[in-house]
Amino acid sequence: MTQIDRIRQMEECLDASAAAVEKLGAALKEYEAVQKQYKKLSDYYGSPRWMKDFEDDEAGKLPQDLKRGVLSEDAVYDLITENRELVIRMLKLSARALEDSVL
Repeated sequence: MTQIDRIRQMEECLDASAAAVEKLGAALKEYEAVQKQYKKLSDYYGSPRWMKDFEDDEAGKLPQDLKRGVLSEDAVYDLITENRELVIRMLKLSARALEDSVL
């Protein structure tokens, strides 16, 4: 590999890495901003209030045009599970990044 080829290759690495870091920063900012809402949802799911809302929905007491994905038994559970897996993935990635860091 020539010097010029190496520099071009490293420039591609820089561009790709900088774009990924920028996107991750934006995604983390959005993720952080929604954490209070996520906690509220997580606390609601499976609570007595959720059970009452679920039972009323099953009994047909809620308007038919009401969006109610939150009352499905899978939507919130799946989100909580996916969030947990994502947090574990972020921890592992963070640990590897720190170990590999030259700073």
